[in-house]
Amino acid sequence: MDQWRAPPGLRAILFDKDGTIIDYDATWGPVNRRAAALASAGDAELEARILAACGMNAATGKTAGGSVFAAGNAADIAGRMIEAGSTFDAAGLTRALDEIFTSTADAVVPLADVRSLFSELVQTGFALGVATSDNEASARITMEVLGVADRLDFICGYDSGHGAKPEPGMLHAFCRSVGCKPHEVAMVGDNTHDLDMGRAAGAGAVIAVLSGTGSHDVLASIADVCLPDISHLPRVLKRQD
Repeated sequence: MDQWRAPPGLRAILFDKDGTIIDYDATWGPVNRRAAALASAGDAELEARILAACGMNAATGKTAGGSVFAAGNAADIAGRMIEAGSTFDAAGLTRALDEIFTSTADAVVPLADVRSLFSELVQTGFALGVATSDNEASARITMEVLGVADRLDFICGYDSGHGAKPEPGMLHAFCRSVGCKPHEVAMVGDNTHDLDMGRAAGAGAVIAVLSGTGSHDVLASIADVCLPDISHLPRVLKRQD
């Protein structure tokens, strides 16, 4: 990590949200339990099966990297819950999950002093964006609560019309929004979906953070560098005109 420095010409940074900007388990653990309770309609055995199918260890509260809870969108999660035995229809459960996710978007635990960090990166000359598998409304609420919405040039979710991770559409939409090319973007995320999106889109740097659900063993094979968390970004990202 100490030897790696970003390539010249980077002008923009696209962040994942959960596990990258906010603490995944602290923020989403209670929310995912609530979602599983809804999907199981009060059946405790089914609720436990749904949590396991979606990637949460009910005993520890930890969520597995690459699981549908960690990397999927509301439609993906609804589908997995139905596969596990939920009797909801897919469209109805997706809507209900999005409502839960949006209604709890203000109860977030940040992983760093995000406001100071984003201010520093903007002052250095970077355009900033957030691309999440959550819905866009939830993402915007979260960024407002963290006090960084005014530092961001772009916020999108799985429902913003740019496709879903790991497809490249979100990063390409970010480029159009801020007027740069993919090779001028650093993609930062904690899961394989984030990094695969960066690679698919042709990002100039693909940076993993180990503050979320992804493991070093898995992410190191995809990323240019693995950082403990986003607070280390200024040390490796140097704006070069």
